[in-house]
Amino acid sequence: MGRLPRWAALGVAGLGLFVAALDAYVVVTLLAAMLSDLGLTVERLERASPIVTGFLAGYVVAMPLLGAFSDARGRLPAFLLCLLAYATGSAVTASAGLADWLGLPWLVGGRLLQGLGGGGLVPLALALAADLYQGRARVLALGGVAALQEAGSVLGPLYGALIAGWAAAVGGWRFVFWLNLPLAALVGLGLVVLGRRGQAVPRRAGSGVDWPGAALLGLGMALFTLALYPDDPAHRALNSWFLPAGVGALAALAGFGWRQLRRLEPLIPRALLLSRGFLGSSLANLLVGGALMVALVDVPIAGRAVFGLDSLGAGLLLSQFLVGVPAGALAGGWLAPRLGARWTALLGMLLAAAAFLLMSGWQADELHRLVAGGVRQADLELGLCGLGFGLVIAPLAAAVLEAAGADQHGLASSLVVLARTMGMVVGLAALTAFGLHRFYEILGPQTIGSGDLAAQMAALEKRVVAALLQEYREIFSVAAGLCLLAGLVAAAGLRGRSAAG
Repeated sequence: MGRLPRWAALGVAGLGLFVAALDAYVVVTLLAAMLSDLGLTVERLERASPIVTGFLAGYVVAMPLLGAFSDARGRLPAFLLCLLAYATGSAVTASAGLADWLGLPWLVGGRLLQGLGGGGLVPLALALAADLYQGRARVLALGGVAALQEAGSVLGPLYGALIAGWAAAVGGWRFVFWLNLPLAALVGLGLVVLGRRGQAVPRRAGSGVDWPGAALLGLGMALFTLALYPDDPAHRALNSWFLPAGVGALAALAGFGWRQLRRLEPLIPRALLLSRGFLGSSLANLLVGGALMVALVDVPIAGRAVFGLDSLGAGLLLSQFLVGVPAGALAGGWLAPRLGARWTALLGMLLAAAAFLLMSGWQADELHRLVAGGVRQADLELGLCGLGFGLVIAPLAAAVLEAAGADQHGLASSLVVLARTMGMVVGLAALTAFGLHRFYEILGPQTIGSGDLAAQMAALEKRVVAALLQEYREIFSVAAGLCLLAGLVAAAGLRGRSAAG
């Protein structure tokens, strides 16, 4: 097979992944309008958390199911199934609020379907890259796929705002989701055409996939996500469903573990579980996800609460980090075959840790500190942090795919993304609990000072800003530690130059 058909197939699959990645964060700029059309006021903003949680739950439950399905039935049917779920979820989401009975549950259901489809596209694109390329070319292809996913995440909020504004007369935010239908159809058609032209579609010999095991793993991860997602962080660190969802998650995961031990052909092959590369990459990905959530959550919050930025300014501050991630993913795909997967991953985590350590020294006037050329020092630190996170993506994915057999690329890719996603979920819950605790501990007892009311309010505001700044400094220091630990795990678990090439 020539190089052009391989790149064409991966390019079309990457386009589908890019479209789905846009929708992962598109609600950031559309949420206010969506809530307004559903009759929800700003005071009930916490009720919007299922819109995010629903997508994330669908995302994690789809990975083991669709990864195993693609290994058994082929990448093309799995891709088409994901695109169908994604398009259906987009239509359900877009129609929310058009009738009285199409309320918030309908919208959450649509986001759940979108997550099911989008969650499958990520590991399937990685698996396809591993199917089509080997050695150094494989790592570069994995870096390209990761860069597309991260670029979609970066552009998602801006894409949503631009399309909704441009299409205000024909549906506004709804048009953003209606547009997904023709886009998904074009991607599906492109994959079908390339498949008929002889594109290889790998299949697992036989049909021994443990579907109940995959379902239990997906259900356990979804319930775990629901248990840890903070729905009202101003009043509690965890949500009201923490206990029942947590018990359900433990039961489902225990059932999955029981099947893993009993079956001759378990969902995750025992040889893969015992592989140093798989264990090292999975643990490193878990730590990377936790540290990544620090940047995604605390940077924009610090922008608003400490530096006094508006929503757009806080988003632009975070964009300095987000732009670095796809750039780092491409660089990691190029560098790993030359430097080695182990040292590339370690370099990425050292860069991210160094950036977080610099950020742990931020001052209240940090955005006024400039370096040569009039560039803000904070922007450079955030860009360096994103670059470090990007560098580690391809080496960690390549290590797992190398440890897995060619007939297990779908499942292996799912587990790569699943580990990072669960690290982000745990990181979000831990950030909420630790952040709230430290804020009130640093703020201390509130006393009424002397002077007029304006002076008292100004003094209180100053104390609050100082407490928030100290809280974020400590959290950035913790994130630096997570990055260092992830780098050490990657250095111990991954191979050197041989793994890359």
